[in-house]
Amino acid sequence: MSVKAVALDQDGRVLLLRNEREEWELPGGRLEIGPPTGSNPADASPEETLERELLEETGWTVESGEILDAWVYEPLPGRRVLILTYYCTVHTPDAVPVVSHEHSRIGLFAEHEVPDLTMPDGYKRSIAAVYAARAKR
Repeated sequence: MSVKAVALDQDGRVLLLRNEREEWELPGGRLEIGPPTGSNPADASPEETLERELLEETGWTVESGEILDAWVYEPLPGRRVLILTYYCTVHTPDAVPVVSHEHSRIGLFAEHEVPDLTMPDGYKRSIAAVYAARAKR
């Protein structure tokens, strides 16, 4: 299971990361379920995982909000991942995000730029849902 965040900066641009498959993706990561090996402690919740991962990957402090979508992605043949996407409130929206060693690039994209990006449709659906909700306000 992987948890991903739709997080917007102060200008309403969505934060995306470039992965090793040359795709843009939402920031986030794998939920650590803990032992039996004991190598990593268990995360208390998907929301806690998301908040930790955003800080590690981008330097942004966020608060996890509502779940937007759940879908299965097959990034490589035979490797299926359950993806949960959440809307996150960014507590540091004016901070310049930094790219971690896990990704090659970081980007902030306006709503109209997202449809043309190379990324899974599930991410695009979640981003579109956030922009649609903002438009109704």
